[in-house]
Amino acid sequence: MIGVALTVPSQSEFDEALRRAVDDRVASRIDAQDPTLWGPDAESEASIRLSWTHLPESSRPLVAEISALREDLVAKGLDHIVLCGMGGSSLAPEVICHTAGVDLTVLDSSQPDMVRAAIADRLDRSVVVVSSKSGGTVETDSQRRAYEQAFTEAGIDPLERIVVVTDPGSPLDEEATSTGYRVFRADPHVGGRYSALTAFGLVPSGLAGVDIGALLASAETEESRLYSDDADNPALRLGVMLGVANAHDVDKLVLVDQTRHGVGDWIEQLVAESTGKLGKGILPVVVPFENATNFNPSTADSVLVTIGGDGPPEAQSGFSADLQGELGAQMLLWEVAVAVAGRIIGIDPFDQPDVESAKKAARELLGGEGSVSSPDFSENGIDVYGAGATLAEAVQTLLDQVDLDHGYLAIQVYLDRLAYADFAGVREVAAERLARPVTFGWGPRFLHSTGQYHKGGTPNGVFLQVTCAPAEDLAIAGRDFTFGSFIDSQAAGDAAVLRDHGRPVLRLHLTDVPAGLATIRELLA
Repeated sequence: MIGVALTVPSQSEFDEALRRAVDDRVASRIDAQDPTLWGPDAESEASIRLSWTHLPESSRPLVAEISALREDLVAKGLDHIVLCGMGGSSLAPEVICHTAGVDLTVLDSSQPDMVRAAIADRLDRSVVVVSSKSGGTVETDSQRRAYEQAFTEAGIDPLERIVVVTDPGSPLDEEATSTGYRVFRADPHVGGRYSALTAFGLVPSGLAGVDIGALLASAETEESRLYSDDADNPALRLGVMLGVANAHDVDKLVLVDQTRHGVGDWIEQLVAESTGKLGKGILPVVVPFENATNFNPSTADSVLVTIGGDGPPEAQSGFSADLQGELGAQMLLWEVAVAVAGRIIGIDPFDQPDVESAKKAARELLGGEGSVSSPDFSENGIDVYGAGATLAEAVQTLLDQVDLDHGYLAIQVYLDRLAYADFAGVREVAAERLARPVTFGWGPRFLHSTGQYHKGGTPNGVFLQVTCAPAEDLAIAGRDFTFGSFIDSQAAGDAAVLRDHGRPVLRLHLTDVPAGLATIRELLA
């Protein structure tokens, strides 16, 4: 169940906007894939990005195909599924499998230690799903190369262990087909963050053992309600609420996921990448269930949402709606709601114009076209890239730039997210100190999620970037760069683009990771 409370604006404004959405037949026009809903500037992109509306039916033929492949693999003793993908290609399968209690290893990083650990885990029983919509995602291509080399060195034919998911005609499709890999081609008229119920979400989840037929069925049972031009339509109500609130400078969506299945991370990408552009948007702030800092007490520029609970404990103004449903239904609900919110905010919810800038900067650094600056100073094993004479002063200088009325702090950590998972708790530490929204993202994963909002959305963020030297670097077959140099370039490139957009950035590079993380936690307390 989703519980929603609206801190501003008034109930009357919400009611009026909801009435207009019903009169304008917004929900049924989304169902009809009407590309004119978001204005003339968005019409071209929207016209090729709306096939997600009918995925519960159009994806049904995949169920038998995926089930048959799983049976064949299990019969061969291959029961460990690894997913190499980024953004929409990894976030949806991760939450689908967590919700079902099914094991899936998600490799969505270029951090050398994390890549090496994934490859070392049950390689003899592993099947690797390589997912990339564009077919040119460098992280995913690098992960594929690493697994191909590992399989070959172990005397295993990669053709028997690698399954590819991509759009038809992509570079990956052409290469994988010519090589002889098993290829699943997804609907090209569905954007990455809307692709949960396409082959990108279904193939790795189904191979891992999820009942993907039931997942599709749960979404299909809710379609008539979610596409109805009715004031009781929960997707319409949620989308209108988000859009109306945003018009009143309420640009933070604070999410508490009481299911503990990680659906908040999937919603985070959907909302941030869809709405964060043209200096506008909604910033999701995912708050752990165990510590609701930024949720209660909340700030005046926040909308509060609980997932799997009875709703927020308090609100100045709010509405009630039956938002219950299984995961497939919840995913479709949020997709419709974000499309509705985008229309009210006045943006194209289907493009991501600022994602490419960080990729371009990273490519330039890898190609020698740019240079990574030297640290301003070093202290206690931490190289500091930012203003200040001491480490404590540099951190304080950054925090002093957080707007106490509308700002937020984004903590971006380019480490092995499995080995150092506990460090995510630093979000709550900083949030308690600042009494402002604080987000936490693992790099480079967040570059395919909230990265769009950071550069294109409301310009009120400050950024703390944490990087490290890996325990051991890892070469990439056929590439003239390593995983270590790649992730360094991603971090440095994103920091450079943020600074070009006028965003304050402090980078802390750790030579002793455990000690450095403890120091950062102390400085943020």
